[in-house]
Amino acid sequence: MSRHALAALALLTLGATAHASDAPVATEAPATSDFSLTANVTLASQYRYRGLMQSNNKPAVQGGFDLAHASGFYLGNWNSSISWLGDTNSEVSAPVEMDFYGGYKGNLTDSVPVDLGVLQYYYPGDYPSGYTSPDTTELYAGIGYGPVMFKYSIALSNLFGFADSKYSQYFDLSGNVDTGIWGLTVNAHVGRQVERNVDNGSYTDWKLGLTKDFGQGLSVSLAYLDTNADRAVYTNTRGRDMGRATGLLSVTKTF
Repeated sequence: MSRHALAALALLTLGATAHASDAPVATEAPATSDFSLTANVTLASQYRYRGLMQSNNKPAVQGGFDLAHASGFYLGNWNSSISWLGDTNSEVSAPVEMDFYGGYKGNLTDSVPVDLGVLQYYYPGDYPSGYTSPDTTELYAGIGYGPVMFKYSIALSNLFGFADSKYSQYFDLSGNVDTGIWGLTVNAHVGRQVERNVDNGSYTDWKLGLTKDFGQGLSVSLAYLDTNADRAVYTNTRGRDMGRATGLLSVTKTF
């Protein structure tokens, strides 16, 4: 073989080697998890639940997390500072509400979501002898259409410390309508609490508000709330009507 032929062969070999080294190495795509975890924290001007004051008109710190599976099953925890138990009995010290829940969310059709689950309200603290525990277990079922959701809850235990109130029920009709303007959503709600074996304990509550979405998980809500709860039943030891009308401002960050 001539010297020119050997040189040409060497150049071809070097060129082939360099091309092979530049070729991308095949890698496997990262596995996608079927689980998603989100967390949230809220600072509220006060805490109201089903229209009733829980923090005696004082600010509340709240937060929790949710673990969801692609199948629709979920678990979660939510917590808030409270004062209502001590406000209704000076011998009680229970400054925190802890909620634990789990269930299933799915869709009957694209516009008809469903939500089924169980919720445990837990109030750790110190209670006097013979005090009816405020810890409450509820089953719930919800069905929606578009922006509207109806939810039914039934207590499998005494409800929030009312003796002999097992099987009390709550009916919740809520709607959240995106205005398409400046990230604003209109929030509307009406609910009916039916208290078993509590004279004049049943009442209706309602809410109308706006939520502004600032993006990156940050939102601010402003709402007006009111009830027709009997003041004789729902007045705390500080003389405050727990169901009176109020405004509520909250800031929430979701991660």
